[in-house]
Amino acid sequence: MPVERPDALPAARRPHRLSGGLPGLLAPGATTDPYRLRLYRLLRTDYPLGYDPALGAWLLSRYGDVALALTDPRFTGYPHDGAPRGRAPVPLGLCRGSLVCAPLTVPWSTAEPAVERTAYVLARRIAGRDRADLVADFCRWLPAGAAVAAAGLTHPELSALPRGTRQGRAVGGAADCTGSTALREHALASFLANMLDDPDLLAAATAGEAGGGARGEGSGSLLGRAWAETLRRDPPVQIVLRRTRTEVAVSGGTLPADAPVACLIGAAGRDPARFAAPDRFDPLRADADPLLIGPAGCPAALLGRLEAEHGLRALLTAMPGIRWADGFRPVAGGLLTRGPRTLLVRPS
Repeated sequence: MPVERPDALPAARRPHRLSGGLPGLLAPGATTDPYRLRLYRLLRTDYPLGYDPALGAWLLSRYGDVALALTDPRFTGYPHDGAPRGRAPVPLGLCRGSLVCAPLTVPWSTAEPAVERTAYVLARRIAGRDRADLVADFCRWLPAGAAVAAAGLTHPELSALPRGTRQGRAVGGAADCTGSTALREHALASFLANMLDDPDLLAAATAGEAGGGARGEGSGSLLGRAWAETLRRDPPVQIVLRRTRTEVAVSGGTLPADAPVACLIGAAGRDPARFAAPDRFDPLRADADPLLIGPAGCPAALLGRLEAEHGLRALLTAMPGIRWADGFRPVAGGLLTRGPRTLLVRPS
């Protein structure tokens, strides 16, 4: 297949170019949708290594180079985004890379029922409406609501709290990982968009909930795979900053020592050299990769998966006929962090 050249794009959709032809990552339009502008594809094919002065960092877009920067000891954290140095977790997926990242002190026997209970309360509130926005009415409340419910507050108390308090409460003692819910909101919205956008997949999940299994997988396994696939295809954090300790050779050349490096997670997750049909949402893909999900034991990552699985189950239970509102199609936005801004549905 011939490489798609930028000159073949309509003039209004050509990425803004910097010196040497490198497309600008923070150019107008790119910050809204780098996928539609084919910016990530252009960087992977023609500019696998280049310096973006607006971002103040070298850009890595190919999966192999990004994986190297995330795992090789020649790279370390970049101080301006709070990323860690040394052996602390790399901020990836829902993990913020906190130096004090620790397992939840609240046991799952307490945390999981709290997530499930909050999801069903929110779903039942939506079920009687003619139209609802899942982002405003569900995704923004479930992560914060699950956190305060697990901390021992009741739902009436939750509804009376100001929004800043709701977001500031954390489950257990891992406040740095779970206290900020914005990334979990984005990830949950992307997960629900992907599931509702595929009637066959949604039917498989529903059948699995009834005990029949789905596509040869148990329901929990199917939903877990769908959650991991969402973090690959539609990561809530698109860019992770790192710094080189020494010179490092990558596919596009050599990174200098002590240089800031922007790992383009959104580009790496859709690299056709690593993933077959990378733009397709396929929970059962054979080439799934846990690297892009983040640290397995991160409290935020664990809570995010619980919120996704129990959130979808609650919606399907309360609204078995849920579907997109007439004429609506989900659209994600953002470059540094990304997710759908609205998810308009008809509950029945």
